[in-house]
Amino acid sequence: HLPALPGAPASEASRAEIRERAVEEASTLEAGGVDGLIVENYGDAPFYAEDVPKHVVAEMTRAATAVVEAVDCPVGINVLRNDAEAALSVAAAVDADYVRINVHTGAAVTDQGVIEGRAHETLRLREQLGVDTKILADVDVKHAAPLAAERSVGDQFADLVERGLADGVIVSGAGTGAAVDTDVLERVAAARSDRGLSTPLLVGSGVTADSVAQLLAVADGAIVGTALKAGGQTTNPVDVDRVEKLMHAVM
Repeated sequence: HLPALPGAPASEASRAEIRERAVEEASTLEAGGVDGLIVENYGDAPFYAEDVPKHVVAEMTRAATAVVEAVDCPVGINVLRNDAEAALSVAAAVDADYVRINVHTGAAVTDQGVIEGRAHETLRLREQLGVDTKILADVDVKHAAPLAAERSVGDQFADLVERGLADGVIVSGAGTGAAVDTDVLERVAAARSDRGLSTPLLVGSGVTADSVAQLLAVADGAIVGTALKAGGQTTNPVDVDRVEKLMHAVM
């Protein structure tokens, strides 16, 4: 979670301070035993819907470069709210391993308005860039509601994988830090099984040291932010003791 970048309403930190915090927290996470990281412009609220300015791409690239150079574990990029082109471009520039795309197929009603998936553009850009950056895409993403509300999460999952060619699928709760609905998670897992697919399934929010073992009995992995922060507050620094506690529960 990067602090607000220069140009964002809540921006206070200098560029050097942003990079220093990013490296420090990435190093803390790696020392705590995580398998990989995601760098995202979490502090930039309110978010641009689908097309961040060029200065955001530049700041993200510089911060991500510092992180990639500081750690040995895989690194991913998420440009909020849903700038897949920027995320993939930053990832290609810094040799990151994956990107997270909140709305990859379909459409969602969000606090930024209606956001439409652009899988056709994202996959073609990946080909043009000549990279193998993996695409992790959300089904029924947090802080949003699907525009086609009658479609099941199983159908959404199938579209992400079979038509959107996502490399991994993420199931989240209603918002940042909110627990995932285990019934929804199980329905997505069942849809994967029914279709004979092996695409990795990740939990995208609300994972804690107490819940991670149960969730990983269904899912293949988890993206964890809030539970790893001091005091369990999303905007606080990473707490290595919390990281180690969660990873111990995983083991």
